[in-house]
Amino acid sequence: MMGARANEPPATLTAGGLSAAAITFDDFYHAHFRSVTAQLCAYTGDLAQAQDLAQEAFCRAVARWERLVRYDDPVAWVRRVAWNLARSRWRRLRTARNHLLRQRPTEAEVDGPTPDRVAIDAALAKLPANHRRAVILHYLADLSVNQIAIQEGVAEGTVKSWLHRGRVALAGLLDENTEGVCDV
Repeated sequence: MMGARANEPPATLTAGGLSAAAITFDDFYHAHFRSVTAQLCAYTGDLAQAQDLAQEAFCRAVARWERLVRYDDPVAWVRRVAWNLARSRWRRLRTARNHLLRQRPTEAEVDGPTPDRVAIDAALAKLPANHRRAVILHYLADLSVNQIAIQEGVAEGTVKSWLHRGRVALAGLLDENTEGVCDV
């Protein structure tokens, strides 16, 4: 990453009387990213989406930093851009959803879930979260024990234990014989 000097504008006075050179983009970003994200999270109801929107708004701000730093309230510009991005994203999602709804086959054409699928989903929902995650990642996402351990930040033995306990619990919940259950 380039040093802070590359982001500094030439020295000028802003409306507040402070030297614009005294405010670096890094300082501005660190001072305002959390508050903009919190506002967007309240607006969107989704922290990850709020972080993405705030990040995009700040990326646009850095490209205009020499001009933006001279504004009376540069964070207001960032906030406006972020909110506009949120509204645009919602419009795109709404348009896509409406298009999908028009393209969706009628209910008579769609087969419902099989009884086995319903039973498996219900049984998975009853497992402890760690066991459920391990079973789903191993059997549905085809991740190895090592990959799951790295993703979850635990030892491989812990993942093996979760998988074993998850399989035993699933077998019991699905009324199957647990003697055939083996370790990974």
